[in-house]
Amino acid sequence: MGEVMLDSPLLAVLGSGAKKLAKARDLVTVRDLLDYFPRRYIDAHAGSTFGEFELGEHVVLTARVETMTQRRMQTRKGSMANAVIVDDEGRRAAVTFFSAQPHYSVLRPGKRALFSGQLGLFNKQLQLSHPQYTLMDDADMSVYPGSLVPVYKQVEKITNLNLTLSISTVLDALGEIPDPLDEPLRARHGLVTTTRAYRGLHLPASMADVQAGRERLRFDEAFTTQIVLAQRRHEARSEPSTPRVAKPGGLLERFDASLPFELTEGQREVGEQIARDLAEPVAMHRLLQGEVGSGKTLVALRAMLAVVDSGAQAALLAPTEVLAAQHAASMRAMLGPLAERGRLGGADDGTRVTLLTGSMSASARAQALLDIVSGEAGIVIGTHALLQKHVEFADLGLVVVDEQHRFGVEQRAALSSKAHRPPHVLVMTATPIPRTVAMTAFGDLDVSTLRQLPRGRAPVVSHVVPTHVASWMNRVWERIAEECAAGRQVYVVAGRIGDGSEPVAPGLVDGPDAHGAGEGDAAARPIGVVDLIDEMRRLPALAGLRIDLMHGRLPVEEKDDVMRRFGAGEVDVLVATTVIEVGVDVPNASMIVIVDADRFGLSQLHQLRGRVGRGEHGGLCLLVTRNENPDTLERLRRVAETNDGFAIADLDLDLRREGDVLGAAQSGRRSSLDWLELTKASDLAVIEAARTEAAAIVEADPSLTEHPLLAQAAHARVDASQAEFLERS
Repeated sequence: MGEVMLDSPLLAVLGSGAKKLAKARDLVTVRDLLDYFPRRYIDAHAGSTFGEFELGEHVVLTARVETMTQRRMQTRKGSMANAVIVDDEGRRAAVTFFSAQPHYSVLRPGKRALFSGQLGLFNKQLQLSHPQYTLMDDADMSVYPGSLVPVYKQVEKITNLNLTLSISTVLDALGEIPDPLDEPLRARHGLVTTTRAYRGLHLPASMADVQAGRERLRFDEAFTTQIVLAQRRHEARSEPSTPRVAKPGGLLERFDASLPFELTEGQREVGEQIARDLAEPVAMHRLLQGEVGSGKTLVALRAMLAVVDSGAQAALLAPTEVLAAQHAASMRAMLGPLAERGRLGGADDGTRVTLLTGSMSASARAQALLDIVSGEAGIVIGTHALLQKHVEFADLGLVVVDEQHRFGVEQRAALSSKAHRPPHVLVMTATPIPRTVAMTAFGDLDVSTLRQLPRGRAPVVSHVVPTHVASWMNRVWERIAEECAAGRQVYVVAGRIGDGSEPVAPGLVDGPDAHGAGEGDAAARPIGVVDLIDEMRRLPALAGLRIDLMHGRLPVEEKDDVMRRFGAGEVDVLVATTVIEVGVDVPNASMIVIVDADRFGLSQLHQLRGRVGRGEHGGLCLLVTRNENPDTLERLRRVAETNDGFAIADLDLDLRREGDVLGAAQSGRRSSLDWLELTKASDLAVIEAARTEAAAIVEADPSLTEHPLLAQAAHARVDASQAEFLERS
């Protein structure tokens, strides 16, 4: 056998026994096996109990043999052995072997052994059928230093003991594993070597060894991820770009002078950060996150005007046609004559705001394309239609991506590629990002945060409405009617479209019926807006109100018409799916009812709530739920009690875990991270420390030429699934 390394095939180290590992768990290399970590640990001397396990679960525990018998089988040759084993609490289980030898002579009464098998129930007695076992006084127990037994997820046809023996063989063959972290760095953070980490996790003498191994691998995960992000930051900051500076007396200065209100302190600070970035000869890569209604669009518009002042164009990419049209309308309204150069009433020294979407008429599309390629349009707003090959810019200087999580890196790169030199890039999100996620998933971007709401904006008041309280549900519909009677407008949101054929759940529109509401109803199919609007139109409380429908399957022209009429006050109540979640800005809308609120993520509820309270009347949000589970109601109450989107984002992360936040749930994984839990404050400290170390190393050695082991470790760590969420930035 030649030199054994982490990437060596297991077959070369373990021989034919490696085939079972490859077949059962796809463990092919030495690294694969060493990264197959124990699920838990048991102290062979302290013992364990059957009460720790569920029926059908694979158990590993120590127990004493109480009796052992054998008898001949009636239907085939040979004898079977039957033992009764007792755990440390005195609970018994039958153990059956369909071949008596050698078990009958080995498992004698009084012997203590480590048993591994599936827990079942036969004739009302716990049972282990043909389990694997190791006698506590057996020489094989010597593989476990201190009798601390690592328990692995079951590998077919391989005992827990044999798995440990295989890992021990591999570790002995490896010897001292080359360590990507040098001794001074390890010393600064109190970390053991890679070799000690693996031995501590697989062959621990104590739980202190296990903890030291976990701490090392947790730091490794944070550190290698931050190395990749630091390299990306360095690469981005090395991209030559054209400085874009607003000119004195130009569009930005005139726009600021025309504003009927003062910018918030946060808007001024972020605006100055962006202005400094735009003035640099390298491309800006900045993430702008902000509270719902904190004025991100205004900040983006000011950046776009600075770029137009410099003689270039700015493009804003929006995920939906509704949002793109909304942005175009609001920017034209804010700019007034400054947005209508060359048109009647427009300022001759202004610019033009041009909208490009897939549903535009041929003539409107042709005019928009001409405005873009000629440079007549200084500000271009569009959907995926902007990414098409025949869309050409005169001089694209800034790319703004709204709701960045709706776009892949390829789409953003496609728009950036339309510039002659790398453009400056500003990505925006209205979903506040917890700090751990920001540093891990978006760590290659400079992050700006808007927390402050504009002066005079009243907070949205929220309440939880359980449908099983009939009087409360009746009051919801009455409250909608009162709001509309006062001249204001209302959203009613549900998570599904539906087809108009499903009855709305009892309790929502007519009070609880004989079946009651609660857990049974909560588990039922969520309500669809098509079904809901039909029921609402029949309610006496809503008689005479103009109620209309909005969802993603409507033709584009119909969606645009509905939003136009709602914005113009021609619709009193808009029943919609979450298509109105972001960007839709109707200041006269003062109330939102979210049906089946327990089925939404907390941050999504906060986003939906942000659709109201954007005008002078404040806002009211009612979170309607059929679920009576106390934990569910408490979760909704915590949303209702605060308007702080960052606090809600932290709570959402804590409840849903990082798998959903990072997008890993779709791939069936809990998360793209194995050792870090982004909900833990202690892990935030690890990430921050790793980020500082990684930045220093990459600053001195961007390509990691002097750190080849670290380069290999980073490459191994950032596999396709990890890269996927890194690329979101």
